[in-house]
Amino acid sequence: MPESGHSNRLAAETSPYLRQHAGNPVNWYPWSEAALALARRERRPILLSIGYAACHWCHVMAHESFEDEATAALMNARFVNIKVDREERPDLDRLYQLAHQMLTRRGGGWPLTMFLMHEDQRPFFGGTYFPPERRHGLPSFRELLTQVADYYRDHEAELASSALAVVRGLDELQPAPAPGTQALDAAPLRSCRAQLERSFDRDWGGFGSAPKFPHAPLVQRALRDWHASAGAAVPDLQALYMATLTLTRMATGGLFDQLGGGFFRYSVDGQWAIPHFEKMLYDNALLLGVYAEAACATGEALFGEIAGRTADWMLDELRAPGGAFYSSLDADAAGVEGSYYVWDRAAVRAALDADEFSVFAAHHGLDLPPNFEHHAHHLLVAQPLEALAAAGHASQAQLTALLASARAKLLALRERRVRPDRDEKILVSWNALAIRALATAARVLDRPDLEQAASAALRYLRAQHWRNGRLLASSDGGVARLNAYLDDYVFLADAILELGTVRFDAAELQWACELLEVVLSAFIDERNGGFYFTSADHETLISRPKSFGDDALPAGNGVAAIVLQRLGCLLGESRYLVAAEGTLRAAWQAMQEYPPGHASLLQALEEALSPTEIVILRGPAAIIEPWRRQLAALYAPRRVVLAIHTAEDLQQSDVTLPAALAAKPAFPGGVAYLCRGSQCSAPITSWAALVAELGQRG
Repeated sequence: MPESGHSNRLAAETSPYLRQHAGNPVNWYPWSEAALALARRERRPILLSIGYAACHWCHVMAHESFEDEATAALMNARFVNIKVDREERPDLDRLYQLAHQMLTRRGGGWPLTMFLMHEDQRPFFGGTYFPPERRHGLPSFRELLTQVADYYRDHEAELASSALAVVRGLDELQPAPAPGTQALDAAPLRSCRAQLERSFDRDWGGFGSAPKFPHAPLVQRALRDWHASAGAAVPDLQALYMATLTLTRMATGGLFDQLGGGFFRYSVDGQWAIPHFEKMLYDNALLLGVYAEAACATGEALFGEIAGRTADWMLDELRAPGGAFYSSLDADAAGVEGSYYVWDRAAVRAALDADEFSVFAAHHGLDLPPNFEHHAHHLLVAQPLEALAAAGHASQAQLTALLASARAKLLALRERRVRPDRDEKILVSWNALAIRALATAARVLDRPDLEQAASAALRYLRAQHWRNGRLLASSDGGVARLNAYLDDYVFLADAILELGTVRFDAAELQWACELLEVVLSAFIDERNGGFYFTSADHETLISRPKSFGDDALPAGNGVAAIVLQRLGCLLGESRYLVAAEGTLRAAWQAMQEYPPGHASLLQALEEALSPTEIVILRGPAAIIEPWRRQLAALYAPRRVVLAIHTAEDLQQSDVTLPAALAAKPAFPGGVAYLCRGSQCSAPITSWAALVAELGQRG
């Protein structure tokens, strides 16, 4: 709502983050031709501020500076001020984060504060958070504004030259692709494995030091390394240990919401104890997927429990009425970070009976010194229930019941607190990650409700975000807008394929192919291989980015190569396979230089060198569904299983199937076709024969 009687041009935006700033005295514009034209007309530099709704320091800077009348007056007089939600406009965020790194030789972050030339939006200066007064070696924001505006007035030509150099640097970031004569090999996979072990925290899990991020793709990489070695004389148990210790420490630490489920964004310490309290859909989707896979790979009950609780949290806290998923929960509540989640020991004691408190306090660390600000406790697992049972507190069954009762009481108490704000925009790419993860968890945990949730989200995206053969990236309140990005298309195609391993739908498979056709026509770099982040008909920006590295999300180019290879093999579509290889060649140098930063592309490389095993089951559901379920219980990360029922009661016919699948007919007693690359087996007509064939192929 507008504050102090102010209202600016953000009030009508679909982004909740932008609307949060609609009442600022700053004369904010959204990124638009109107704002850019104003800057050109009045020859004023652009102040570009990029953030997102769950960002703590974005809120701090907004309160300190953007709500301050004197600061706003200075901004309004000397700049054209543009506010951007980085989740709606990842294209702008990527470009200006890279520009910030070039200008400052430091990493970026949010809020991102960039100053741009009025004529062409090229950046000439930037930073992240600036305080209202001089602090920690940073100038005050008002001092900075005056200095930047004065320098721009007096040295515009000089700044234009340096800004042009930054843009040229952006254009030159892409290395040359590997030549067609060079064979791609497993060297980056081996190098990644070695580098992961060197950076692995042997005490607390994870890779690197504080602040510590979950890095789900790297945990998956370690699981896949172990699985790939299973047939070797000496299996890679260290890779398994790296994955499982990391997953265990995250699950029992403060990164996981021990009461309500779901993961926070990252840990500020190396022990996963105290998080930064924002909760993001994409983090929880990626972690849901890897915990489900780990449960399948190891049989570890903890991993299955965490996967289930994470899925439940997503459905309870982020699911929109139409079936899709909202974006995030804020780190702050009532302006205080973490206040919704932390506890005072005396308040917990007062809420529980003596037996409940005894178990809860010992299990969750309330018997230890406070670990958070103002003598508060952030919950983690200090002692497992097994240890408490072994120490004679009670039987494990009794302890489990007492803990469940205590959690229920405290959750009810927590519900009465001021809740963190929820960003209720719906992003295609993040929803696609959620759909994929829910499908994986549905298959591994045998939970039909998760498949139903994934299907509902997919239906929403098709109904609200698919227009005239193209995707729209973001919606809020049922209003979809913004030309979609590479991630939107390829994450969604990948999610459709994964959901098809739980229940096959020919129309959805056709949609996945339509999505990939857009990728091949509107995003591909025909000359050098790989895919641009923005489509050919996207707004012209200072540079057209093409990124190969994973960041908070898997790299769109990596997921593109994976899904193009898998669908290329499934459907016999050579164009997909050629494009996937072109992507790997375009990224070859990047994969060699820093393989851990390219885990998604490494998966694509692994599957190019040893093609995905595709199992196609045809026949009556009563026969082939048990086959699918038994295969789903096995951890086989390079296997795709599709069960295509001959359901006469549904009037389903082979006419709806792609030719490559229709050519594999159903048998009344059930049949399997086992394919690797372009080679498929003869029909396999019994479960025993299928198991034997899979065993022979490793």
